[in-house]
Amino acid sequence: MKSFHKTMIVAGLMLMTALQQAHADVVVIVSAQSTVPPLSRERIARIFEGKSKDMTPVDLALPSEERREFYNKFVGTDAALVKERWSRLVFTGKRSLPREFTSSAELVKAVAADPNVIGYVDRSFVNMTVKVIYTVK
Repeated sequence: MKSFHKTMIVAGLMLMTALQQAHADVVVIVSAQSTVPPLSRERIARIFEGKSKDMTPVDLALPSEERREFYNKFVGTDAALVKERWSRLVFTGKRSLPREFTSSAELVKAVAADPNVIGYVDRSFVNMTVKVIYTVK
């Protein structure tokens, strides 16, 4: 019985480790052609909250682990709450909703094509057409 108990503890620890490693390594990206100066975390968050028109943000469509992690860890709020804020901006005619992409590969293509666009993806999708300007921690 002790052996079974130890085995279950080890299995539980291995599962916890795997779940922790499953979190995406999310990075904020711009086009490799972009001449945007370095942006602070706060300035990037303001862009994605619709509080700044410095750049055009793009999003991954819900449900997306990267989107959830980006908004929770980087912006400091839930992705659904940010979408509500954007909806108010759209309703008042101040802004348009950020374009959403169903895949990270599509988002990277869109960011690469326009030096005024900013997005976020899992680091594994970064290629020579985009550059990382911030790592979400």
